[in-house]
Amino acid sequence: MDELTRTRRSYDLVADRYSAHVSGELAGKPLDRALLAALAELTAGGPVVDVGCGPGHVAAHLAGHGIQIVGLDLSSAMCATALRDTGLPAVVGDMTALPVPSNAVAGVVCFYALIHLDTAHRMAAYQECARVLRSGGYALVAFHTSDGDVPVGGVKALTDWWGHEIDLTFRFLDPVAEVRAIRAAGLDVIARLDRRPHTGIEHPSERSYLLLRRP
Repeated sequence: MDELTRTRRSYDLVADRYSAHVSGELAGKPLDRALLAALAELTAGGPVVDVGCGPGHVAAHLAGHGIQIVGLDLSSAMCATALRDTGLPAVVGDMTALPVPSNAVAGVVCFYALIHLDTAHRMAAYQECARVLRSGGYALVAFHTSDGDVPVGGVKALTDWWGHEIDLTFRFLDPVAEVRAIRAAGLDVIARLDRRPHTGIEHPSERSYLLLRRP
C-alpha cells in the first residue's frame, strides 16, 4: 500500500474524532487568526481553495471573513465531515494533482497537510499551487518543524490514533529547505512566522507559516 493510500485510509478512520478535536482550536490561536485575516484581505473575497481541509474549520473561519472558499481533501470521510459541520463545499482530491483549472484562484491555504508528503511530492504540491493561482495570488502554508525529541527534518510514524489502527507519517520540515523548494516552484515567499505551541490547545510542536505570492 503506497503512502497516499495509507494516509487516505487513516484519515477516513478518524474523521469524526479529529473534527471534534480540532474544530474549535482557532479560538485559542491568535497568530493563526491574524494570518488568516491577512490572507482574506489579500485575496479580496476569493475564490480560495483550502488544500488538505480536514473537517473544514480553517475554511469556515475564512468564510466568516467573506471569502468564497472550497475545501479539498484526500479523505472522502473528511470531506463529508467538513460539509456536515460547516455547510461548505469540500471535494476529494490530491494536492499533487489539484482538480482546479490553471490561473483560477486568488488564494490557497494549506495547514498541516504538506507534512504527509515526501520531498518530491511536496515539490509537486508547490508546483500545483503555483499553477492554480492567478498572477498576484497568495498562498498561506503551515507545517510542524520539531516535536519534543524529534528534530527539524525528523519523521514520526503513528500506528494508533484514538483506538484506530492507522499508518501515518508526520514529517517535521525545515523552513529553509521549504523556502528553497517554493521558490524553485515559481512562488515568492513574502513572509515567514515561526512560533512555539499554545499549551493545552494544540499538539505541542514548533510550527512555521509561510505567506507566498505568485508573481
